[in-house]
Amino acid sequence: MLTALGAATLMAQPVMADQACLRGINLAGAEFGKPGQAYGKGYTYPSAQTVAYFIDKGFKSARLPFLWERLQPRLYKDFNAAEAKRLVQSVDGMRTKGMVVILDPHNYARYNDNLIGSDEVPQSAFTDFWRRLASLFAGRNDVIFGLMNEPYEIGAEDWLSAANSAIAAIRQTGARNLVLVPGTAWTGAHSWFKGDYGTPNASVMLDVADPAGNFAYEVHQYLDTDFSGKNDECSRAADAVKAIGDFSDWLRSNGRRAFLGEFAVPMAAACQPALAQMVSAVEQAPDVWLGWSYWAAGDWWKPDEPLNIQPVKGGDRPQMQTLSQIFGEHATCGR
Repeated sequence: MLTALGAATLMAQPVMADQACLRGINLAGAEFGKPGQAYGKGYTYPSAQTVAYFIDKGFKSARLPFLWERLQPRLYKDFNAAEAKRLVQSVDGMRTKGMVVILDPHNYARYNDNLIGSDEVPQSAFTDFWRRLASLFAGRNDVIFGLMNEPYEIGAEDWLSAANSAIAAIRQTGARNLVLVPGTAWTGAHSWFKGDYGTPNASVMLDVADPAGNFAYEVHQYLDTDFSGKNDECSRAADAVKAIGDFSDWLRSNGRRAFLGEFAVPMAAACQPALAQMVSAVEQAPDVWLGWSYWAAGDWWKPDEPLNIQPVKGGDRPQMQTLSQIFGEHATCGR
């Protein structure tokens, strides 16, 4: 475990102005399809029009999902040059518009369906991947490194080992970018204190080691019956808000900070107050939360996808209307 001095040191690390009060949107598309599918047919990156829409609405950051296998078709080998160029251009296109970008390898702690730490995907392969990726974006303080989307079916101790090795590799490149570290069990706030795969995240993930002292935890929290975000309802909204509050207490007592990387509600009018409550639960605790990122938007979402807030011809979706009202009433977090 970290000593009290170590925890205090982490809290003393300054949060850069472009990393505070992040109101973000997940811009999906680059994680779509199979790794071998062609660009523009199996997957896409956010269009300039979509980026402009969310900037105009007041979003300050974007979480950008993409596939590890597509960027690095062979473990321990160079990145695919064309795909790396697309990724960099997409990131820089948003950065030039003033957005903070969160890199999101959307792989669930897997590569070609094989778990990190298996014979097929040794931890060292994940370390190699992040060494190469960090080298592409080192020095861009408005680019945040999200280590991995929603690890699951991996013990917290094994995931911690992989995460710490990746962080060490990132720092060896000279990159001091903020790193977002998830837990296992889909990194749910509601499951942070449960031992779904053994020891709870709340115990194990206190041992995250970052030589630069510039990391935060990433958790996700949906509001439906099983907290998966797959159901068109928000029946457990009260439990979800409580989970955020309990997690906030844990962060505060351990001198840590976090980012809510995914949450969402469907279009139903009854769910809109719950969306506002989730945002408030984060923004009223700016001492421990860096911000949030709504799931999701993107040019290729089908119009009937209940959680997405990609604009339609008829105007803003109900969730976007709720968020716009929050932005209008509260210009900054914690106010």
